[in-house]
Amino acid sequence: MMRSILVGILAVMAVGIGFLTFQWYQQQNARTPFGVPFELVDQDGQKITEAAFKGGPRVVFFGFTHCPEVCPTTLFELDGWLEQLGGEGEDIKAYFVSVDPERDTPEVMKAYLGNFSDRITGITGTPEQVAAMAKGFSIYARKVELEGGDYTMDHTASVLLLDSAGDFFGTIAYEENRDTAIAKLKRLADEA
Repeated sequence: MMRSILVGILAVMAVGIGFLTFQWYQQQNARTPFGVPFELVDQDGQKITEAAFKGGPRVVFFGFTHCPEVCPTTLFELDGWLEQLGGEGEDIKAYFVSVDPERDTPEVMKAYLGNFSDRITGITGTPEQVAAMAKGFSIYARKVELEGGDYTMDHTASVLLLDSAGDFFGTIAYEENRDTAIAKLKRLADEA
């Protein structure tokens, strides 16, 4: 009788441990939501929310129009990558979010992006709205005062890749090898 009770207790413990292990495994492999809800404006002055980052593959780059090198280089390269993808990348939508909304009005964003591509949509808003969005997307951005009262912005220089659900899919680093960047975008287009 005692042996049966011990076997029963061991069986219950094994099931319990198995259940706990299963729950732990699910938590470790669960996709955590990426980003935060936001309500900003696009380059045409129209309201844009986090819904724009869902429903297909998305590419998001945070920068500013007075950027001397990183932003124009990245936007130029992004346009080239999308062009090289051709039909494979036609569903990829690209966004350029300003980390300098004090200077980057919708009109400024539209004129600036017109120099690079008609496939990249500019996004801006109030300084508070943009700061909250950038923080929610784990983007570093900081105003750096310069001599003479001017300023520049330090910011994350990576391009974010988002899947159809708007979840993090990967990044393209600043000055990443062209072939590697295009391969990442193809994978995004195929899986998103």
